[in-house]
Amino acid sequence: MKEKILDDIKNRRTKVAVIGLGYVGLPLAVEFARSGFPVIGIEIDERKAVAINEGKSYVEDITDEELLEVVKKGLLRATTDYSEVRNADAIIITVPTPLSKTRDPDLSYIMSAIESIKPHLKKGHIIVLESTTYPGTTDEVVKPELEETGFKVGKDIFLAFSPERINPGDKKWKFKNTPKVLGGVDPLSTEIAAALYNEVLEHLHVVSSARVAETAKLLENTFRAINIALVNELAIMCNLLGIDVWEVIDAAATKPFGFMKFTPGPGIGGHCIPIDPLYLSWKLKTLNYNARMIEVASEINTNMPRYVVTRIQDILNDMEKSIKGSRILVVGVAYKRDVSDTRESPALDVMALLEEKGAVVEYHDPLVPSVSIGERFYSSVNLNPESIAKYDLVVITTDHSSIDWDMLREYAKVIFDTKNVYKNPSRNVIKL
Repeated sequence: MKEKILDDIKNRRTKVAVIGLGYVGLPLAVEFARSGFPVIGIEIDERKAVAINEGKSYVEDITDEELLEVVKKGLLRATTDYSEVRNADAIIITVPTPLSKTRDPDLSYIMSAIESIKPHLKKGHIIVLESTTYPGTTDEVVKPELEETGFKVGKDIFLAFSPERINPGDKKWKFKNTPKVLGGVDPLSTEIAAALYNEVLEHLHVVSSARVAETAKLLENTFRAINIALVNELAIMCNLLGIDVWEVIDAAATKPFGFMKFTPGPGIGGHCIPIDPLYLSWKLKTLNYNARMIEVASEINTNMPRYVVTRIQDILNDMEKSIKGSRILVVGVAYKRDVSDTRESPALDVMALLEEKGAVVEYHDPLVPSVSIGERFYSSVNLNPESIAKYDLVVITTDHSSIDWDMLREYAKVIFDTKNVYKNPSRNVIKL
């Protein structure tokens, strides 16, 4: 069976099912299709499935033209019907893994996907989990569930973990050219899954186990979370010391070795950095170990929106204004530059906290036309000299390249720049 599976992969007879067609799943599905593999996309949102079949992309990293090309060739189609996995040879799971309200791992999307494919498993199926999760999930949770069908992993079906490495909005690093990690739950699963991915990727780094691959993903984002927390706290300390934090960082960054530049901001957002490290710390708590650096970093980053609001209050106080009743414009509500993704965006927390204190809050984001915060619905306002001049304070939380920063600086009374947009600020710009 191994020889047949490997031969089918090499000759593009392997049909691939991708479960979850979001910012990870759709680029992955398109790249497999581009490489000549027939792909079935399974998406519970019928509107997304219809859009894909019409060649209309809802993911910024995939253009309509790129999607339409593989759809027209018959290499990619989408459905809401899980029974279609029976027609596939490989199943790749790319569903969300959020935190619960108690900040514990929420594997409900993974478990739902597994339960949905179990009735349709067949001998020879290759299953790869890409959803970020804690070490041991693939071995201890997914494998036993799959083996309830009577199939033996490593003998009848094959199971591996390959963490996603999609950076939304990145023009250079895409699915194909980003080095990827993969580890199976047994040597044969590793070999077969690696053979599949090697046909699509420019570089695949194979590790000894799924546990290593799971932990590597968490290390990547824990490293970022801790270093962001460090510079966020540095920003607080420099403000107390009366020192320009941005000048300090730029000076330190001149060192050509032993230093990596990170910059502060109003908090952290997106699906990865605010969430992934907590998957690791949760797992360690089950072993009676407290991952202290992760916990402290999470506390610092989570509290940055409150620090930003405190600074806003101080700025308004210096202007002899109360935060209550002040008109404040928040510029940029996406979690990072030049994307429309608002998941875990600290800008939304800043807006909610300002509203709680009685401020009149509006926002501008050229990529996010509307957003909901709790029960409150906001629409992005237009920017022009007259509209900018009516605000008591403009707060920059995301520095989209398409925003007219010169107009903002010219007409805003005071700008609170949390993203270092203005490297040489004018008198009306106050830095984080």
